[in-house]
Amino acid sequence: MHHSSDNSCDTRPLAAVILAAGKGTRMNGDLPKVACEVAGHPMIRWVVDAVRNVGARPIVLVVGYGAQRVRDVFHGDDGDLVYVMQEKQLGTGHATACAGQAMDGFDGDVLVLAGDGPLIRTETIRTLVARHRERGAAVTLATATVQDPTGYGRIVRDAGGRFEAIIEHASATEAQLSIREIYPSYACYDASLLFATLPKLASDEPSGEYRITDVPALLGADGHRVELVGDFPPQDVLSINTPEQLEQVGMILSRRAQDATP
Repeated sequence: MHHSSDNSCDTRPLAAVILAAGKGTRMNGDLPKVACEVAGHPMIRWVVDAVRNVGARPIVLVVGYGAQRVRDVFHGDDGDLVYVMQEKQLGTGHATACAGQAMDGFDGDVLVLAGDGPLIRTETIRTLVARHRERGAAVTLATATVQDPTGYGRIVRDAGGRFEAIIEHASATEAQLSIREIYPSYACYDASLLFATLPKLASDEPSGEYRITDVPALLGADGHRVELVGDFPPQDVLSINTPEQLEQVGMILSRRAQDATP
């Protein structure tokens, strides 16, 4: 199914889908969450910059709440962007499926990232894509081990240390809640397998949402290879759900910018 090692990897197309439809109910404002500023830029810009740096095209932004405010961020700088509306907030699996039409006919790999994860580094994406292609994986997921995993999807491994599932915080058992290895919403998928698997998602009770985090386990159950790339440091993966986290991530990004200036 995958290419031989004749460097065809380097020419294999890479696209990106960035999930940016959320309202961010805990952010104390009426801006869509991904348009909130962190370290001087709307958080979505950090994510778009990272995927632009690896040459991903197209970059599909799935927008919903406050869509126009998100478009405004890239006004005059959107030649490689495609906007897709998610009319109803039916979860990340549904949001990703909304991008399917914009990706029609695309044959390659696709990054699926969250618009509220501005700590994503270009190097992290390169590592993810390289491992994905080396192993001929259907999906390659980043993982990180954090002190406080509250709110994150947990990485569940089998006895042999291989990937079993991503369990969202709300669905986790008491034992699973103690897992500190988390999934920061950085993934690289074989695009055709991703879009073929999304229709098989069952909606999560009681929220009724379709979660993209269920896709890797479905791919694994179908005999496809699921790769994990860890252990990224927390300062590369924290996502933003609260004003406190916004401040924390802002400090990390500002420090990074200072380190980069000679």
